[in-house]
Amino acid sequence: MAVYGLMAEFEDPRALLHAAQLAYDSGYRKLDAYSPMPIHGLAEAIGFTRTGVSPIVLAAGVTGGISGFTLCWWMAAVAYPHIVAGRPLNSWPMWIPITFELTVLFAALSCLLGMLGLNRLPQPYHPVFNVPEFARASQDRFFLCIEATDPVFDAEGTLLFLESLHPASVAEVEP
Repeated sequence: MAVYGLMAEFEDPRALLHAAQLAYDSGYRKLDAYSPMPIHGLAEAIGFTRTGVSPIVLAAGVTGGISGFTLCWWMAAVAYPHIVAGRPLNSWPMWIPITFELTVLFAALSCLLGMLGLNRLPQPYHPVFNVPEFARASQDRFFLCIEATDPVFDAEGTLLFLESLHPASVAEVEP
């Protein structure tokens, strides 16, 4: 039977952080850590350094700004040309609030949607939920899961590696 991966349970955050660093140093790249609280340095320990949200937000913000400015120009100079107080049709200073607001709107919405998309959320099911001990991940336990799709993953070798880290338990994660 195929497995999703192997999961080690730890009783304190230092042990999880140490195990994550050793796993990454041993060549494992498809791994994830679960903790009931933030642990400083854990993201870096498992190789997570940058997200793709910032380029998405930048692109959407620039698109929003250009869209807002273009919309105002089109309305004032092309669709409904109307001279007010002798100002030229392309009087751009009055378009700054709309341009700014659309920049912020596009950036904020793309930030939300980009974060949800890149995190593959909402995700009502994940294979780690099949491990009974994982119910304590939001209370007082710390978990390190190495996925079977990792190039270095070997069922027996990875099991021995995780057991060498002295966890409270090691469980097989079924898909």
